[in-house]
Amino acid sequence: MNPEEFRAAAHELVDWIADYRLRVDDLPVRSQVKPGEVHSQLQTPPPETPQSFSDLMSDLENVIVPGLTHVQSANNFAWFPANSSLSSVLGDFASTGLGALGITWQSAPALTEVEELVTEWLRELTGLTPEWKGAIHDGASTAALVALLIAREKASNLSLAGAGLQGESAPLIVYSSPQAHSSVAKATLLAGFGQSNLRMVEVDETNFSMKPAALRAEIEKDIALGNKPAAIVVAIGTTGTTAIDPIKESVALGKEFGIWVHVDAAMAGSAMLLPECAPMFDGINEADSISWNPHKWLGTSLDCALLYVRDTELMIRVLSTNPSYLKSGVDGEVTQLKDWGLPLGRRFRALKLWFHLRLDGAEAIRGRLRRDLANAQWLGKQVTASEDWELVAPVSLQTVCVRHVPKAIAGDWQAIDLHTQKWAEAVNATGKAFITPSLLQGHWMVRVSIGVLGTEREHVANVWNLMQEAAQISD
Repeated sequence: MNPEEFRAAAHELVDWIADYRLRVDDLPVRSQVKPGEVHSQLQTPPPETPQSFSDLMSDLENVIVPGLTHVQSANNFAWFPANSSLSSVLGDFASTGLGALGITWQSAPALTEVEELVTEWLRELTGLTPEWKGAIHDGASTAALVALLIAREKASNLSLAGAGLQGESAPLIVYSSPQAHSSVAKATLLAGFGQSNLRMVEVDETNFSMKPAALRAEIEKDIALGNKPAAIVVAIGTTGTTAIDPIKESVALGKEFGIWVHVDAAMAGSAMLLPECAPMFDGINEADSISWNPHKWLGTSLDCALLYVRDTELMIRVLSTNPSYLKSGVDGEVTQLKDWGLPLGRRFRALKLWFHLRLDGAEAIRGRLRRDLANAQWLGKQVTASEDWELVAPVSLQTVCVRHVPKAIAGDWQAIDLHTQKWAEAVNATGKAFITPSLLQGHWMVRVSIGVLGTEREHVANVWNLMQEAAQISD
C-alpha cells in the first residue's frame, strides 16, 4: 500500500469509525457469538496476493463487530470503564502512522520528551509533589510488577547483582488486601517472592478496606519469624467494590519498618483530578510508587498506564540495560525510558495522552468524572429505597454493588446466589445492557460500573429498570 492508497483507505476507515461510535449504543452490548464463530467465518488460506479493501471492510462490519463486547456503549456497566476518547484515538493514529522507535532518547527524542511532558501534566493535575517522576506502561499489571521488582531489590540490597533471591537468608514478604486486583498476586509471583510469601491482610467487614492494625500484626509476626517485610500494596478502588485502603497508615508502617509502599489506583486514579476526592488519597505523596490507568475512567485509549516513582535512581539501577550499540553522547543528560520499565522499545503512546489532554482539556474531564460519581450516588439511593434490594458495599466511587434478596429466599445463601446469577444473566442476555456478577465474601452480588464516556442518567435509569424487571422474572 502506497501513501495515496493509504490516504483513500484511511478516509473510509475514519468515516466508518465515526459511524460506529454514532450507532454503538444501538448494538447488543455483550457479544452474542459462540466460541469459534469468528474464526470459522474468517478461516481461509493465508493471503498470497493483495485482497480488496472493500472485502476487508465487509468482514470488519459483518464478522468483527458482532464478535465484540461493545465497551464504548453507554449501556456498558461491566468490569470498569475502558474508555477510548476520540481525541486520544487521533493520537493513536498519529503514533502508529509516525512509526517512531522508542529505544533510547536518541532514537526518538520527541517520544521521550513528550512522555516526560504528559506525565508531568498529570502529576500536576493530580496534586502529586514534584519529586514524583512518571512513565507510561501497557497496564497496571506491568506497573505493579515493576514496582515489586524495585521493592524486592530495595529489601535485598540489590541482590540482582549477585545471587538474587536464591542468595537471601530470609524470605521477602509482600502484604496486600484480598480485595486487591489479581494482578497484585500475579506480580508477586513473577517478581519471585512466591505464593507462600504473599500475605492477604484482613479487611473491614463493612467497607472492605485493609485494616491497619491487622497489617501491623502481620508485619510483626513475620519479623518474629525471621522473615523480611519487603512491600505493601495499597489498593485505592479495589476491583470488586472500589474499596479504599488507608494510604496514610500504610505509609507510616512502611517508614517504621523500612517497607516499600506501592499504591495501586488503576481505575480510581482518575479521581485524583477532583479536589473533593483528595481525602481518599491522603498520604499518597509519602508512598514509594503509584500506578493508575488513564485508559480506564480518564478516557485515553488502551494501552496507557502510568507508574510514578520517587526514587528514580533506585528504579534505574534495577531496570537499566546498557548494551554497547545503544550508547550515545548524551547519556547522563537525558531520560532513557528503556531503563524505566520492562521492554527495551516502546511505542509513542504519549501522543494519545497529549492529544487527549490538549483537545478535551482537564476541565471537561473533571465534569464527566463528577457526572459519573453523581449517577452512582443516584443509583445507590434507588437501590436502598427499593424493597428486597440492598447495597452490599459503600458507593465510594462510580461502582454500585447490589444484591436482590426476595423475602421467600432470605437467609438461604444457595438460593440467593443462584437467583443473583440468573437475574444478572437475564439483563445481559437482552443485549440492552451489560453488568458484572462478582463474588464478595464468598457470595454473589452484581457490580454496576458507571463511567463510559456517553453514559448519562437516562442510561443508568434504564439499566436499573432492566435489573428490577429481570429480578422479578427470576424470582
